[in-house]
Amino acid sequence: MDWLSRAALVLVIIGAINWLLVGVFQWDLVTAIFGGDTVRTASGFSRAIYSLVGLAGLYSISFFFRENSLERSENKQ
Repeated sequence: MDWLSRAALVLVIIGAINWLLVGVFQWDLVTAIFGGDTVRTASGFSRAIYSLVGLAGLYSISFFFRENSLERSENKQ
């Protein structure tokens, strides 16, 4: 995985974790860091969607390790 793909994946994961925090706690981490109103009000359905996006982001962390294991197995052959 090249550096641009890794950087993009890191940003996607950070964004997804932020949405997870919004979905579960109604708290916006990015706004807390850079200023603004950190509490977001949303409907239950919106919060469920935000939480699903966040969980997908947590799952995406595994992509860092899958690519490396595939490269290692190809190099051994």
